[in-house]
Amino acid sequence: MSTSSAAEGTVLHFGGLKSYVTGSTESKLAVLLVSNVVGYEYPNLRKLADKVAAAGFFVVVPDFFYGDPMNLDNPQFDREAWHKAHSVEKAYEDAKPVLAALKSQSVSAIGAAGFCWGGNVVAKLAKSDDIKAAVILHPGRLADEDVHEVKVHTAILGAEIDKYAPQNI
Repeated sequence: MSTSSAAEGTVLHFGGLKSYVTGSTESKLAVLLVSNVVGYEYPNLRKLADKVAAAGFFVVVPDFFYGDPMNLDNPQFDREAWHKAHSVEKAYEDAKPVLAALKSQSVSAIGAAGFCWGGNVVAKLAKSDDIKAAVILHPGRLADEDVHEVKVHTAILGAEIDKYAPQNI
């Protein structure tokens, strides 16, 4: 991996969604990264995807918001309406064709990691047989029932003080 700040992957349609993809398409191991509400274009998320790819994984970061990430800079932004338009359930359904596209590339194992809002999507995926492992980072509004019945090894990585994540999941 180079030390430049430029992203190393590319944006293309993958599994029906515009996605940032990085890493070798020959890899048998893949990671689905699910963004927080600021979306898949966030530079630090892409840098992280590139680092994961450098470890030997093929990484896909889909645009589950269809070009409409939350605008955190606008105090007038209607967050409630945005959440209704971009539900975790819809992203979970939208993730299925992405996972199918990964499997069609002969990927033998898929992991998923999600940040804040994306952690809730990954929690739903962890209840399916579609992934082999899950990582939920800074779990946004994750409730106990969201992690019950997970079928795969799941790591929940919250901040030391996190007002949204329950302490005893």
